Amino acid sequence: MSSSLSRRSLLAGVGGVAFAALLPTEAYAHGNNGKTLSVRGADLSFLPQLEEAGVQYRDFAGRVRPAERILAAQGANYLRLRVWVDPPDGYSDKARALALARRAKRAGLRILLDPHYSDFWADPSKQPIPASWPTDQPGLLTKIRTYTRELVRDFARQGTPIDMIQIGNEITNGILWPVGQLYLPDGTQQWPAFTDLLKSGIQGAREAQRDVKIVLHVDRGGKMGDTRWFFDNIATYQVPFDIIGQSYYPMWHGSLAELQANLLDSVARYDKPVLLAEVAYPWTFEDGDGRGNIVGPGTLLPDADRFPATPAGQAGFYEAVRDVLKQLPDGRGLGLLAWEPEWIPGVGWEPGAEASNDNLTQFDFTGRALPSLSVYRRP
Repeated sequence: MSSSLSRRSLLAGVGGVAFAALLPTEAYAHGNNGKTLSVRGADLSFLPQLEEAGVQYRDFAGRVRPAERILAAQGANYLRLRVWVDPPDGYSDKARALALARRAKRAGLRILLDPHYSDFWADPSKQPIPASWPTDQPGLLTKIRTYTRELVRDFARQGTPIDMIQIGNEITNGILWPVGQLYLPDGTQQWPAFTDLLKSGIQGAREAQRDVKIVLHVDRGGKMGDTRWFFDNIATYQVPFDIIGQSYYPMWHGSLAELQANLLDSVARYDKPVLLAEVAYPWTFEDGDGRGNIVGPGTLLPDADRFPATPAGQAGFYEAVRDVLKQLPDGRGLGLLAWEPEWIPGVGWEPGAEASNDNLTQFDFTGRALPSLSVYRRP
């Protein structure tokens, strides 16, 4: 996910209109087949900062515990870690990610690494080159390879090898702009430059750890036309990867029926498993810090009639997402990662700013566990 208000500029220049045939409501019946999702976890990259601000978390029994331990006790098995190159002091740099990786391993969690290849937030509306990096194509090809290789090696050296890595964050419009910008303002599409950068990053990751799984992460959860446009081109340019990663925020990415149709199409069309690398849903429309949220009373939730913005509605939404994933054929629905479910008031999306997602968490404004934490259970 991106910073507070920059999200969700439309995908410029995509071919085709997103289309998904609506599937019957019965498709979301719980307990469909007993399958276990192999990935059940969350991105908790803000956790150290929140703890430093004095935030505490309580489990269902009211006990104060580290957030990653609360999730693990509910059945979570993965932690996603954001890494920026040279962010503002206190934010998610490599040192912080390495420290949080040690906590993850102690809690029995595996790791998905999420390098943004940027000094701060990177998403479809912005992908700035780190200030210390080259700005030419040959220099960036070398830098993304060596940076990725050393980053992966650093996690292995400290005894916390990663299991999966994203080559960029929500790369729907490219990476390392303007060199790897996919859609230029004049309508030009730079697929060769963009995919060459992806291939170099992938090469670096596999030089460091041959068996690491490569995720290509876009933000088109329920948008089939956009997803096809992106991954058809990825296939054309022969980018080697293992997993299709999607962000799914229904207020921006469509209904659960559209999500299901898109994921079914993707696993059949590309013969790859899918992972919801970011998911969130409101448990309230109130604002925990009184400084503004990106989701509020005027936000359209496509399935609000079944899943209102309440703790019970949020829990029901996550159950429905589980069911969509479990119904994908041959275990191709790997699982889901909630996005910053611990980001309650206390830390802003940038220094001095608001916590703009504090009503999309899985803890209430005081740090008490919400019912949606049951999404992490096995099976």
